[in-house]
Amino acid sequence: MKIAVIGQSQFGLEVYQELKKAGHEIVGIFTIPDKNGKQDPLAAEGARDGTRVFKYLRWRVKGEAVAEVVREYASLGAQLNVLPFCSQFIPMEVIDFPQHGSIIYHPSLLPRHRGASAINWTLIHGDTRGGFTIFWADAGLDTGPILMQRECPVFPDDTITTLYKRFLYPQGVKGMVESVELIASGRAPRVRQPEDGATYECIQKKENAQINWQQRAEDIHNWIRGNDMVPGAWAEVNGHKLTFFGSTLLGGAPPQGQTLEIPGASRPAVVSKNGLVLFGNDGNMLLVKSLQFEDGKMIPASKYFSSTESSSLELTEDEKKIKEDVRAVWKGILSNVAEIVESTDFFKSGAASMDVVRLVEELRLKCAGLQLQNEDVYMATTFEDFMQMVVRKLRGEDEEEELLIDHVEMDVNGRTLRLPHQTFINGQFMDAEGGAWYHTINPTHGTVICKVSLAQISDVDKAVAAAKEAFESGEWGRMNPRDRGRLLYRLADLMEEHQEELATIEAIDSGAVYTLALKTHVGMSIQTFRYFAGWCDKIQGCTIPINQARPNRNLTFTKREPIGVCGVVIPWNYPLMMLAWKAAACLAAGNTLVLKPAQVTPLTALKFAELTVKAGIPKGVVNILPGAGSLIGQRISEHPDVRKLGFTGSTPVGKQIMKSCAVSNVKKVSLELGGKSPLLIFADCDLDKAVRMGMGAVFFNKGENCIAAGRLFVEESIHDQFLHRVVEEVKKMKIGDPLDRSTDHGPQNHKAHLDKLIQYCVTGVHEGARLVYGGRQVPRPGFFFEPTVFTDVQDEMFIAQEESFGPIMIISKFPDGDVDGVLKRANNTEFGLASGVFTRDLSKALYVSDKLQAGTVFVNTYNKTDVAAPFGGFKQSGFGKDLGQEALNEYLRTKTVTVEY
Repeated sequence: MKIAVIGQSQFGLEVYQELKKAGHEIVGIFTIPDKNGKQDPLAAEGARDGTRVFKYLRWRVKGEAVAEVVREYASLGAQLNVLPFCSQFIPMEVIDFPQHGSIIYHPSLLPRHRGASAINWTLIHGDTRGGFTIFWADAGLDTGPILMQRECPVFPDDTITTLYKRFLYPQGVKGMVESVELIASGRAPRVRQPEDGATYECIQKKENAQINWQQRAEDIHNWIRGNDMVPGAWAEVNGHKLTFFGSTLLGGAPPQGQTLEIPGASRPAVVSKNGLVLFGNDGNMLLVKSLQFEDGKMIPASKYFSSTESSSLELTEDEKKIKEDVRAVWKGILSNVAEIVESTDFFKSGAASMDVVRLVEELRLKCAGLQLQNEDVYMATTFEDFMQMVVRKLRGEDEEEELLIDHVEMDVNGRTLRLPHQTFINGQFMDAEGGAWYHTINPTHGTVICKVSLAQISDVDKAVAAAKEAFESGEWGRMNPRDRGRLLYRLADLMEEHQEELATIEAIDSGAVYTLALKTHVGMSIQTFRYFAGWCDKIQGCTIPINQARPNRNLTFTKREPIGVCGVVIPWNYPLMMLAWKAAACLAAGNTLVLKPAQVTPLTALKFAELTVKAGIPKGVVNILPGAGSLIGQRISEHPDVRKLGFTGSTPVGKQIMKSCAVSNVKKVSLELGGKSPLLIFADCDLDKAVRMGMGAVFFNKGENCIAAGRLFVEESIHDQFLHRVVEEVKKMKIGDPLDRSTDHGPQNHKAHLDKLIQYCVTGVHEGARLVYGGRQVPRPGFFFEPTVFTDVQDEMFIAQEESFGPIMIISKFPDGDVDGVLKRANNTEFGLASGVFTRDLSKALYVSDKLQAGTVFVNTYNKTDVAAPFGGFKQSGFGKDLGQEALNEYLRTKTVTVEY
């Protein structure tokens, strides 16, 4: 399709690039004139590509279209106008000219927030949902028919920048391109905008951004963030116009600090070590991080009363080289400036908000270890001030007091890992009692990764005491749910920031294939924390009608409360993900946590502890104790101050834990235990899919998967074909280093488990099962075991009844058409964690899913877990749920309150 792109900015540039990639012909770019000798990014990109670029100062004069401009535009023969972001008024002669008309991107869910400041007003009004609309342009102001809308949550501390970067920008680019594809294929809708709910707000400018202090703290917060960074919410303070940035709601008691009188405010503000604390007329608080004076100088709000004088740093020779690298980056952005000198001002030279993002990202790549925020650029706008700030950060002089960690450092997977290896108690890493330690082993080579502290019983007691103090007397126990959710969102963001590092640690400590660790082990952990962070302020009780005590009346209501100190004991197969599944729900409910990772895989849990400190989780809330299950897990289950225990592991250990919890103090318990999940494959299935999914059901994560299909029942008429196809695919699997991106199958987790799998296969052969493939250790260093296939497995055999927890496929035939017979065999087990069925017959699938005795049933798929879907087993596979809303119930107690009046 022939397209005219009308607009500007980096957003317009990316839409232009993606349209070209999709094969569309861009006949022309119509953008704004150069500003201070600097081209708009869209114009510059078009010029580089050889696309015709037009820079009109205006399209209309006195309400009439400029005839020469319209003629020049029309000569290009565009079939569609695409307006990704356009600040100019385009005449209807141009809008209606193309065969398909014009489409426009608008950053709100129309008809709400029509007008040029839509993102500002989304935040000012405190909307909890936002998004964008792509609509067909008409003569009205953002009133045309809707082609596409995409929605996203708006978080309490979102700013224009965070909302734009997280969703409106990346998804908006995709949405524009998808819209063009819909038009090209003749499938683009035209949905008339409703007038119900329509709003139009004025353009936010500096003159109308003054703060009204006579409103609630939340409303002041929304006003500040809705104007952050442009145009900036301001107020008169000490005779100066002061602009406020970086607002967050604040709970708890007012912090200590120096008071600051603000005219019109309900009470004086407080300049604290964390920023400027402001008060609404409801007595609630908000915290502002940054302040800007009329001359453009920006400072941390905590430094308001501090001297603005600071000594200039003397740069080393290496720092002078860095300075020239930074100068080159500035020059690349400020191409209109002849020379970057000490007094060059980034913004007065024409830089815009997208240039700030570019500067931060380019320096992050050039200066290893330099972590700049957008606000840092606004606080040091001249090149001289900016370099002083950069050098201070690189020297570590600009940082707050850091947590002391005795990291073990190693270069792995193209990065330097920094591994905490001590117990984590009350916000501090420390040696175990008596200095006890052990080695954690890399299963790829069988070599030592590092020493790890071996926690003792006294360490459990210290951790529980810290958790109890944090719950009963600390900041965490007083924190309102929304603030708690904000911390968990921040923690999830940090986990995402460290995703590759965490996946690398998971690969070397557990043997997980790196690509799988990146997506599942770590990726799902991040999703889990984000999911439960969203639940924090949605935990609520209900009112209940009861018989009245006449002549009086009664009100009865329930409250959902956190339990207190919770113990969590997790397994070694998904070290970080199992932590996340339990810890996220536990913390979202408001509890504190003492967690024991598996002794053989402690490292991601300890790295997680480090990230909780960076996220601002108060001390004592999270405690991590690497050590022996028989000692540490047992003590946690017996401890009288632990009120809930969540466990994932084997059924025999689960039974012992349940007994200890009952005897000690009748703890609340949830158990996710062993499994022998049946997978039923009927002759009428999609065989290609059944083979592919069946292999995943067994060999996913080297078979170290609690819901792995422990036994496959294959209908007799397709058994031989299914078996042949599986063996051919197994032969293609690459066994090797989990850090190799082409590896399919990594090492088993530890030596004892490898030995168990070897013996398991020996037993299967001895009992008469037919070993079709594998069954042996791979002849190379490390704990590698061949993917294995058994068939002709009879119901009474050991391998038909017991879980291998490894890459061993157990196949049994069943007679054609014998649905009830195979169901009876599938259910003839004490386990009931998961199950699956493959068939094209929907009635059969639903019948089988009704009859299977398992907590999860997969139909024509497998391993499809999601953070929103409850997960847990039946029978001796345990009770209680991880994930989904139901998981919160495991970490909450219900209190009933009855009032007579």
